[in-house]
Amino acid sequence: MTDGASTAAVSFGDRLAGVFAERGRLCVGIDPHAHLLADWGLAASADGVREFGLRVVEAVAGRAGIVKPQVAFFERYGSAGYAALEDVVRAARAAGLLVIADAKRGDIGTSVAAYAESWLTPGSPLEADALTVAAFQGVASLDEPMRLAEEAGKGLFVLAATSNPEAAAVQQAVVADGPRAGRTVARAIIEDVHAFNQAQPPHPFGTVGLVLGATVVLGDYGIDTAVAVEPAFPVLAPGFGHQGAKVEDVRRLFGAFAPGVIVSESRGLLSAGPDRLAAAVARRAEEVRASHG
Repeated sequence: MTDGASTAAVSFGDRLAGVFAERGRLCVGIDPHAHLLADWGLAASADGVREFGLRVVEAVAGRAGIVKPQVAFFERYGSAGYAALEDVVRAARAAGLLVIADAKRGDIGTSVAAYAESWLTPGSPLEADALTVAAFQGVASLDEPMRLAEEAGKGLFVLAATSNPEAAAVQQAVVADGPRAGRTVARAIIEDVHAFNQAQPPHPFGTVGLVLGATVVLGDYGIDTAVAVEPAFPVLAPGFGHQGAKVEDVRRLFGAFAPGVIVSESRGLLSAGPDRLAAAVARRAEEVRASHG
């Protein structure tokens, strides 16, 4: 995965299936909160977040397969922060890790296309393996990022049912008209994403996945977890560890979505500190593998 051009012909779904088989489902967040930087003895600066990110990459490499840099914590340091992020992403991909850029981008037309080009184009300074995106303007507004992801062997994760409680009123609202009328917003997003994935060449997992919080009751969002779909959704599932969700509950929480679940944990692991992080990652990765049998 170190060379974007060489992996462009391989679908994100195939690559994700390979990571699951070889290194498991644990995704370690790279979230350099100010308090964590202080606890790690690092400055609240671009240099500090670079060092933090590189240490996380070193701790994860060989123990788990996926990392998720939270772009906001780098962006707050401006251009120097982005340079630090480029270094961290480059190091992670060089270490064979699948990198999900947690940027939650969303827009329309050429603007959202430019976001996609920034994060998904092979050879881009910010090249990641997948990107989180928002569909507030409708899933169709993401047509260009979805097309680019499919062509470049990259992935997208569309926010659908997120773990923050203030999102429920919007995501549980019912669509008034159109082909998804009567569906909740969350379910309509899921059905639109599935329609795109079905129209692509067959992959073990779809190119476009979902963000589904592990701390929400998906049935409250009108989401049917009893029926499996093909191709299966990649599911980025935040909420484990510090936020309270337990890895042994993945099958109960996600039902038919469980085969594609990526168990995402950040603060619960990062709080172990730089000297104990590698051991914490190894332990959690084994717990995740055991929970999936």
